Parts: sequence; C-alpha cells; structure tokens
Amino acid sequence: MKLAVIGKDVSQSLSPAMHTFLFSRFGAPCSYDAVSIAPERFAERAEEFFERYDAFNVTIPFKTDVIPFLKELRGDARVFGAVNTVLVKERAGYNTDGYGFLLMLENAGVEIEGKRVLVLGAGGAGRSCVKKLLDAGAVVSVYERFEERLQAVYREFGSFTPLKEIPIVPYDIVINCTGIGMHDTVGVSPVGRELLSLCDTTVDLIYVPARSKFLEIAQQEGKRTVNGDSMLFYQAYMADCIILGKTPDAAQAKAFYQSFREAQS
Repeated sequence: MKLAVIGKDVSQSLSPAMHTFLFSRFGAPCSYDAVSIAPERFAERAEEFFERYDAFNVTIPFKTDVIPFLKELRGDARVFGAVNTVLVKERAGYNTDGYGFLLMLENAGVEIEGKRVLVLGAGGAGRSCVKKLLDAGAVVSVYERFEERLQAVYREFGSFTPLKEIPIVPYDIVINCTGIGMHDTVGVSPVGRELLSLCDTTVDLIYVPARSKFLEIAQQEGKRTVNGDSMLFYQAYMADCIILGKTPDAAQAKAFYQSFREAQS
C-alpha cells in the first residue's frame, strides 16, 4: 500500500517510522511518505493525494481542511469535526486521537472513572480529551485562557467546570493539552509546583522533550508522570487497524509500542 502523512512541516515526523513498523507487524509492508505543504496550497493539491495514495494521515493544520474533499466522516471524526486518517477509495475520514489518548492512560495504569481531572487547554487536543474523559465518567474541570474557546467547548459538551483561573486544589489527574513546554517554551510549565504537589498523576501530551518541565516538577514531587509518546503511537496503531480492516486490541497495541521503543533505542 502507498501511504503518507501530510502536514505543514512533517520533515521530523515520527509517522513514517511508526506506520512502516506497524504495517510490517501486521504482515502488510507499505511505502510511507512525509509530505510537507504550505497551508495556502493544500486545496489545490488535495486531489493529488487521493490519486497517489491508498490512504493517508493528516496533521496540523489540515485536520479540518481535508473535510470538504471527503464524502463521509466516521466515528470520532463526526464528533470532533477533525480528521487524521483518510481512506481514499471510500473518501472517508476518521479521527483516532481519542483512542490514542485513552489507550495511553489505560496502558499507563491511569484510571479515569470518578476521578477529578484538570485539563489545561481547550484547543483541538484539549477538546478531544475533554470529550473522552467525560464519556469515561471523569469529573472534569477545564482551564483555557481564551474565554471564547472555553465557552465554545462548554456549549458543545457541557458537563464540566469551565475555569477562568486555576484554583490551587487537589486533583487526581492534571493533563497538559497546551503547547507550553515545547518549541520556544521548552523549560516552561503551564502550572507550578504548588498545584502539582497536590495531584496524584500528571499527563503531558507533549512528547518532545520526553520530560517537559511540567513532568519534571511533578516527578520531583513524587507524582506519577505520563508523556504523550505512547498516545502518538496508539493513534497510529488505530489508524492502521482502520486502513487494514483489523480489530484493535489494547494488549497487542502495548506490545507493539514496547517493541517499537526498543527498536528505536
């Protein structure tokens, strides 16, 4: 099969390594391209991707831009209004980020049901995490510095506590869904030690660096920490199950992830 990831800049993407690894484990070798494209050129080149590939993944900033070229949104893609996996023949779009998020928590031994969870950020990643946490029975609070974005997510999902400021109170889990801690904010944490010392588990969707300042502070406080590396792998695993028509299995996904990490080290 011919596959690709398409984004604004995927020159350093782990997607080619992950997907070729997964397809080989499934006994279905593939070619996998990384296609970087300027946002203003996506619309004029979109049909090219449908002609060239059997399926493709899309990442920032094209998760919504691809939708007008599809015939159908399925599963979480309908809920989130964003797509990360496209089946070319059917022109169908899927979103596997939520699956990757939940499996990351499950395989890290993080229980959700009934837990008090603080989500930092209500952007694309935060929005999908909030929905999955609510569906799993968590008691969710969400902080977002942009009031309009916070209220939009609240109108859509409700059932959580919107926060304009972060109270220093205990939470079972604190999840960083902002970009603070990577790129030009490496070494910065979205919240301080005073709050993290009161929580039990910290989860950072950032995976580069492997230990963000947010996780470093929590680790120093003796808290359980989880970074986003496995989420990236698990959403790729789910995407490939969809492409190949296979039933996902959490234990298999965890074994594949461990093997992938060993192969990369």
